[in-house]
Amino acid sequence: MDERVREHAEVLVEWSARVEAGDDVVLSVGPDAHELAVAVAEQLGERGANLLATYSSGEITRAYLRAHDGEFEADPAHELALVENADVYLSLGGGRNTSATADVPGETRQAYRSARTEIRESRLGTRWVSTVHPTRSLAQQAGMAFEEYRDFAYDAILRDWESLAEEMGRMKSILDDGSEVRIVSEDTDLTMQIGGRTAVNSAASVAYDSHNLPSGEVFTAPYATEGEVTFDVPMTLRGESVRNVRFEFADGEVVDYDAEQGEFVIGEILETDEGARRLGELGIGMNRGIDRYTDNILFDEKMGETVHLALGRAYDANLPDGETGNDSAVHVDLIADVSEESRLEVDGEVVQEDGQFRWE
Repeated sequence: MDERVREHAEVLVEWSARVEAGDDVVLSVGPDAHELAVAVAEQLGERGANLLATYSSGEITRAYLRAHDGEFEADPAHELALVENADVYLSLGGGRNTSATADVPGETRQAYRSARTEIRESRLGTRWVSTVHPTRSLAQQAGMAFEEYRDFAYDAILRDWESLAEEMGRMKSILDDGSEVRIVSEDTDLTMQIGGRTAVNSAASVAYDSHNLPSGEVFTAPYATEGEVTFDVPMTLRGESVRNVRFEFADGEVVDYDAEQGEFVIGEILETDEGARRLGELGIGMNRGIDRYTDNILFDEKMGETVHLALGRAYDANLPDGETGNDSAVHVDLIADVSEESRLEVDGEVVQEDGQFRWE
C-alpha cells in the first residue's frame, strides 16, 4: 500500500472528522476506494469507534433508478434510521465510471433526490466528511496518467491544514465584516449581499464547519444577487459536460441563462424547485496545492484563483441561529476562473485582483 493512502486515512479520521472512541461511524465506500477504506477502518479501530461500512456504486444506482417507476417512498425508514443513529458519516468516492448515471432521466433523478430530504438533513447533522481515493476513472476524466493523478490528488489532500486555516482566516474576517461582494471580469459583473452571514473557513475539518477533503476555500451564503456571471471552467453535472454557463440575476434569482454545452442540464437543475433559482453559496478557492482543473468539483472549486457559486441550498453554518437561508433539494456548484482581468471587491475595496489576494 502506498504510504500516502495511510496518511490520507489518518488526516480524514483525525483532522477532518475528529473521530473519538465510541463514535458510531457509517463508511460509504465507492467501488475502487477499497484500499482507502481498509486504511480508514484501521484508523477507526485504533480509536475504538464503531464501524458500519456500506457500498456506494454509480452502476447500482443507475440500475435501480432506470428500473423504478419514479414514485419513490419519502425517506425510507431503514435508510433514515442508519443516518439518524450515526455520529460520523464518511464518504469515500472512487467509482469506475464518472458518468454511470448519465442516461437516467432528469425527472427520475430529481424525484429520487427530493424523496430523501430528511435523510439528507440527518446526514448533514452528523460529523460528515466526503473525500475521494485517486482512481483510474478520475485520472481519465482529468486527462492525466494515473500516477500523475495520484501525485496531484495527494498534493491537494496532504496539506499543512493548520497553516492554511490561518491564511484563510483573513478572508473569513473580511467576509464576516462585509455587506456586499462584487465580482468583475470580462463577462461578469455580479453583486450580492452577505451582511449578517458568517463565512466558513473551510480547512477540511468539522471543527471549522468544513466537510470536504481536500478543501481550501472560504464560503458564505449570499442573497439579493444582481447582474450577470459567466462560469468558464468546464465541468460534468449529472454525467453531462457543461461549458460556459451564463446566468442573469434579478431580484435574487436566475431570470435568464444559456450555456455553450449542457444547457438542458442547467435547465433541469433550475426547475428542481423554487430555491434552485437562487444562490446558496459564494466560495473563494485558496488551495494552491490544486494547480489544474480536473473536472471534479471536489478539487476544482478549491483551486486558488477561482470563485464558485452554488445554486440551491444554503448551509446552516453560514446563517444566524434561528434563520433559514435559501432552501432547495439541490446544491450545484459552478466555477469561474479569476486569474486574469478580474477583481473581487468587498464593500468597494479590492480584495483579490487577477487571482492574487491583497496580502500576497
